[in-house]
Amino acid sequence: MFRTLLVPLDGSRFGEHALPRALTLARQCGAALHLVHVHVPAAPMYMGGEMLGDLSVDMTLRKREKKYLEELVARVRAVADAPVTASLMDGGSIIDGLLKEAKDHQADLIVMTTHGRGAFSRFWLGSVADQLVRQSPVPLLLVRPHEGEPILTVEETARHILVPLDGSPLAEQILEPAVAVAPPDAEFALLRVTEPTIPVDYVGGEGYIGSFGQSLLERLEGLEKQERADAAAYLERHAEQLRSRGFRVQTRVVTHAQPSVAILDDARNHPTDLIALETHGRSGLARLFLGSVADKIVRSAALPILLHRAPAGVKTEPVVEMAKSAPAPEVPGCIPAQATPLTGGVS
Repeated sequence: MFRTLLVPLDGSRFGEHALPRALTLARQCGAALHLVHVHVPAAPMYMGGEMLGDLSVDMTLRKREKKYLEELVARVRAVADAPVTASLMDGGSIIDGLLKEAKDHQADLIVMTTHGRGAFSRFWLGSVADQLVRQSPVPLLLVRPHEGEPILTVEETARHILVPLDGSPLAEQILEPAVAVAPPDAEFALLRVTEPTIPVDYVGGEGYIGSFGQSLLERLEGLEKQERADAAAYLERHAEQLRSRGFRVQTRVVTHAQPSVAILDDARNHPTDLIALETHGRSGLARLFLGSVADKIVRSAALPILLHRAPAGVKTEPVVEMAKSAPAPEVPGCIPAQATPLTGGVS
């Protein structure tokens, strides 16, 4: 259960679209809200080797930001059922300041929009959200902003939560944060995306593997069927755990070569209010989830996304469940089908 929600704001109306979701969660969890704005000092301007302006420019900007935050806090307190506090932080690294603020206030969830625009200059929500995903030790709830004024009295409840799982202990770390944001009447959908065993360009006859005979094709089909059955059994085990806590749960297994596409399609084709994903949050080639699947989901989905960065030491590899049928002969250019990990939801 979340106790303190941190809401970073950059002074834009787009950034404020995180507030209805944060207020709903605060009421639901009995949590406090802490609003944060980081003051970015005005950059000096030079002309002809001389600096234009003085510290008064930065002071004026800071006063505007302070007034903005005070007025916003008053608006939020007028509709909030929980304590509301705010901080205007000075200078330095925005990401470091937010992480320090989260630690100092013992925040256990950060709620923010994916980007911001508005009357002030230097809006930073988009780039900061990207960095927080990789560095924040607490879950991050990203909200897609829309045009218009945010309505603080609107309830934005996640009653249909989609949770992609790939069979790894790492991916399963998202389940507890997902439960924490779920209202008592929430329905979960656990999704497993398995990779096709049969080559996607196989057309039969003298196609890619047609020359190897019908028996090989039948064996590959059997392996794919077994993989789907194992994936369904895996999801059902986790579904039973959630049902024992009073939630309604559906499970779905789909076979698709691109997990991110399969997840987005599933969210479009079924009632979905929130997608919950685990991420390693590491940069470069070491990025396991964010670089391959979660990043695509965040950038493409119009829905709120709950992301959690697993603590160090959690196993990242899916549990390989071997098909019980006889091993298939190797096909040139293919990985032996029975040695293919059950990848999916996030990979």
